[in-house]
Formats: sequence, C-alpha cells, structure tokens
Amino acid sequence: MIVVAYTVLGLVLGSIPFAFYVAKHHLGVDVRGSGRDRNPGAVNAWKAGGWQYGVVGGVLDFAKGFTPVFAAKYGSDLSDWALVPVAVAPVLGHAFTPLLGFRGGKAVAASFGVWAGLTAGWGFLVYAATCGVFWRLQTADAWATFAGQLGLLVFLLASDAEPAYLVVWLVQGTVVIWKHRRELRQVPRLRWSDVG
Repeated sequence: MIVVAYTVLGLVLGSIPFAFYVAKHHLGVDVRGSGRDRNPGAVNAWKAGGWQYGVVGGVLDFAKGFTPVFAAKYGSDLSDWALVPVAVAPVLGHAFTPLLGFRGGKAVAASFGVWAGLTAGWGFLVYAATCGVFWRLQTADAWATFAGQLGLLVFLLASDAEPAYLVVWLVQGTVVIWKHRRELRQVPRLRWSDVG
C-alpha cells in the first residue's frame, strides 16, 4: 500500500503544471504560446516572463520529481524495485497531465528531480552536466537532452546501479525522448561553425 501511496503522490504532483500556473497567475499568459514547441514548462515560462518565472517553474517541476522519490527511498526505505513505479510516476504525470488535456511538458526538470532522489544527487548532476555540455557545443536543444540521457546511462552502468534503476532510466528516457521526437529530426550543428 505504501508503494501505491507514493506512486499516486508522484502522479498527482507530476500532473500539476507548475510553470504553466505560475505564469498564468502572475503574468496572465499561457506559456505554451511563448515557444514553437507549445510546451507548458519552465523554459517557456522564462521566455514569457523572464528568468525569475523560469527558475520558479523549474524548481517546482524539479521538486515534484524529487519529493516522492526521496521520501519513498529515504523516509520509507523502499527497495529498489518498489521504487520503480514511484520514480516513473512524476515523469508520466508531467508529460501527460490530464490538467492540460494530456499534453504536458517534456519532463526534463521532473526527471532531474527523480534522479536526484534516486541517486543522492549524483545522477542528476551527471544528467544535467552532460545536457549542459552538449547544449553549449551544438545548436539543437533536443540533442543535448538525448546526450544527457546517454550520459546518465553511462553513469548508471559505471556505478553498477541496480537493475531497477535501469528500468527507471528506460521508461523515463523513453518518455523524454518521445516528447522531443520532433526536435530530434533537426540535424545539430556545432556552435562554432557559425563563427566567421
């Protein structure tokens, strides 16, 4: 029952589009109109109202992935396999929220939170750092996210992670890549190729 409770908590928290509501309440705008991708997430909140709204939305989206996973793992000492549904619930809730007609965000910030909760922060750091490096090197944001997923997988394999964590990675990664599928059709270009 406790696994079910944490999974439901993850789904409910994941389904709340915090960045969307923050911008809607404070700016009176629908952030989905602030980007070509129609995404209700933190990046479009940043575009709509500035960095403050993006940061608040991003932190809240991170927290909805982190909170149920961290509480389940360290507060209730659930086993690795019991954590699988708890860890994928916020990602699924964020990506397919019923509050926005099942058209949610791309689940990157929620995924960051999940991996911070599962790996005491290390998985999040590797995932985010890999995304950041590849974002800086080339022009297609979706490919930076894809690289982050691969970096996270390398970290999990190198750290001899539990098989349950690889299942979480597979489900979470599939959702994130699916949400980026249109942008992944773009051919990335190196940023310094534009110089001169």
